[in-house]
Amino acid sequence: MQAALPGMRARGWGRIVNVASVHGRVASVNKSAYVAAKHGLIGLTKSVALETAGSGITVNAISPGWVLTPLVQAQIESRAAASGRDVTDEEQSLLLEKQPSGAFVRTEDVGHLAAFLCTPAADQITGEDIAIDGAWSAR
Repeated sequence: MQAALPGMRARGWGRIVNVASVHGRVASVNKSAYVAAKHGLIGLTKSVALETAGSGITVNAISPGWVLTPLVQAQIESRAAASGRDVTDEEQSLLLEKQPSGAFVRTEDVGHLAAFLCTPAADQITGEDIAIDGAWSAR
């Protein structure tokens, strides 16, 4: 943001979309550093949105829930090995512990939301943290 903002200010237009996490809204056990970092990113997003309000620049965050990334896949496999359960069963267990939809957020869903935030339809959406988490943060 620091590098991009001067050019955006000079043009009188810009879009910043930070990718945070549902862990920026809610905590989870054994994820203290990650939770703190994502809370910080959401706070930074809101502060910079206030600093750029009315300038043609919008600053927002997207907070996905579980996305099936290699890191999450490794976590599922580790849980399956520890529990002796099938990987597919452990995947559903992981999802349902947090994400009531029971389905992973797709990377393209995050991309579509980011693209929308860059359109004129989102001109007045700024300083927001938008969850895409299958109702995880609704609890």
